[in-house]
Amino acid sequence: MNPACAEAAAAKKSRHKDKKEKKNKRKDTAEHLGGEPATADEEAVHKKKKKKKHAKEEEEADPKGKPTVSIAVAGSVIDNAQSLELATLLAGQIARAAAVFRIDEIVVFDSSPPAENGGGGAEDEEESGARFLVRILEYLETPQYLRRRLFPMHKNFKYVGLLPPLDAPHHVRKHEWSEFREGVTLGGDRSKGTLVDVGLSQNVLVEQILEQGKRVTVAMGTNRDLTPACIRKVVPPSSPSEEMGSYWGYKVRYASNLSGVINDSPYKEGYDHIIGTSEHGETIISSELILPSFRHLLIAFGGLAGLEESIEEDPNLNGKGANDVFASYFNTCPNQGSRTIRTEEALLISLQYFQDPIRRAGMSN
Repeated sequence: MNPACAEAAAAKKSRHKDKKEKKNKRKDTAEHLGGEPATADEEAVHKKKKKKKHAKEEEEADPKGKPTVSIAVAGSVIDNAQSLELATLLAGQIARAAAVFRIDEIVVFDSSPPAENGGGGAEDEEESGARFLVRILEYLETPQYLRRRLFPMHKNFKYVGLLPPLDAPHHVRKHEWSEFREGVTLGGDRSKGTLVDVGLSQNVLVEQILEQGKRVTVAMGTNRDLTPACIRKVVPPSSPSEEMGSYWGYKVRYASNLSGVINDSPYKEGYDHIIGTSEHGETIISSELILPSFRHLLIAFGGLAGLEESIEEDPNLNGKGANDVFASYFNTCPNQGSRTIRTEEALLISLQYFQDPIRRAGMSN
């Protein structure tokens, strides 16, 4: 046979063999799926779905990010303060407790919020205790050098100057260098990026084009060059915590009632363990308390009449008891000498009580 013809015949035979193998492969895929022989497109879709499912299973088996701890506080604690000054001091104590114990989120809930568009003139408009508490908590969490840009003048800020600073790691001094800094975006030319005020002697340039007046976290790195030639990058607020292990402040959220605290969680999977605190709760010594492994823990504190009243006043929790709402219900200060424990006291007592159980649960993650 002519060598050229032999080569052509061999090539034809090879193509026929490849075609047959592909056909058998599609048939095997179809039999596995329990249907008709799959086309190449159907096989590709099947492979894509399988790959996506496998990636999702890996993500669920090895979730990213550190576990979070949230606290819920009834805004009615502010209503009991006899003056604006005392209300401000109370808010400051709650903020300090959250920072000391590295709380990731504070949810302030309102048992009886005012009507959104209720009657009454401007003179009658008063913030609820919950709204007031949210405002002060957000103000205190914000680094001092950003407050003037992010918070307009308000009558409820009259006594904030009396409060001790949180002094959290993200409240960086002007003379200090940090790998990350909080900043606020500025206006101006955006041809090369966005200028950001990060509390230094000069504003820095980030590569992203962002709207003015937005709070951002900027990766500063180790290069201390502040000229526009050194372009920085805006990163997620979780980056400092994930990369350096630093506590980077708390988020604040308002909820109209207790059920809103639980149902409107900012976390996609919600809170996977919810704890209520009350003098009527179960008494367990902290060293003997075993919490389950968690991704997002929520600890709730009641108002003047406790969480039981908050449950009764919530129309979404009709007929439910504390044990129906909370996975665990604890008395963190048994044998108390006073008839009542104030919320700001309960926060410090309870967060210290939960420190070791939370640490042990984190080790089992």
